[in-house]
Amino acid sequence: MSKSVLSTNESFKFQRIVAIVGVALFVIKFIAWYITDSVAILTDTLESIINVVSGFVGLYSLYLSALPKDHNHPYGHGKVEFISASLEGALISIAGALIIYEAIANLRYPKQVTQIDYGIYLVSITAIINYIVGFFAIKKGRKNHSVALIASGKHLQSDTYSTIGIVVGLIVLYFTRLPWLDSVIALIFAGIIIYTGYKILRTAISGIMDETDVELLEEVVAHLQQERRENWIDLHNLRIIKYGSTLHIDCHMTVPWYFNINEGHHEVDILEDIVRKHFGDRIELFVHLDGCRTYSCQICTKEECPVRQHAFDHRIDWTIENISLNQKHHKTTEEEN
Repeated sequence: MSKSVLSTNESFKFQRIVAIVGVALFVIKFIAWYITDSVAILTDTLESIINVVSGFVGLYSLYLSALPKDHNHPYGHGKVEFISASLEGALISIAGALIIYEAIANLRYPKQVTQIDYGIYLVSITAIINYIVGFFAIKKGRKNHSVALIASGKHLQSDTYSTIGIVVGLIVLYFTRLPWLDSVIALIFAGIIIYTGYKILRTAISGIMDETDVELLEEVVAHLQQERRENWIDLHNLRIIKYGSTLHIDCHMTVPWYFNINEGHHEVDILEDIVRKHFGDRIELFVHLDGCRTYSCQICTKEECPVRQHAFDHRIDWTIENISLNQKHHKTTEEEN
């Protein structure tokens, strides 16, 4: 079994823990809301409903993501993680909107909050558990490059921060006995919840739309620049597409035109080994070979070339700007860009 599949299976098992914990914490928060009738605690309870739904949606998405490639999905099922994260972000934002509605209604017709001390104790327990589970979910998600698990972890941690704020507000309410504070606290953290949902949704949509991950692209290009070989006269048209934890990298490599098929393929093997040693088994690399042209001589660093027609002028350093272009580099490439 490949490392990529093992990583996905690990993420699936941890997401199962996230889903189970989400159900348990929802029950605790529901009890806290029932005994206090606090709209601020209702805020936390509604978000816990989203945690439960998101937890099981994330679990199902990781199950699908772990499935092997098939005839209908030749690149695998990893994209489903972005769909899961987008659904989670949308649900979080909807929960925030519902909380705002309830808080405004409570401002108009305030309710008396009861047994605040018990509510504080119960909600504080959920905050501690949420943070611990969220911390390990993000850690495991980053290790396995799982968008769905990272989204779940960030959601749990944002839930923790909002819960802490709610607890502080409830403590103030406990001592002041000002009923309108309950709604104000809910409104503040509803805004935080909506912003968190937006960030998760934005990340998911960028993955679905294959938006360039500039940070990842910079890392790939910097590594290739550092490890480049003299027979790699040029790399261009480099693109990276994410399918869950799997990265698909396409590029064109220019090699000496007189190389036979085996020699050209050997250079591709070297490139693939270098990339895999740095990024692990989650990489799928597709390289199109091009033969060099006369103008390539001026940027070619190959010292012993039997067919060189022009003297070497200067080497073009690869950057995310010029390596992404769908054209071979030549002496004037940098001047044109």
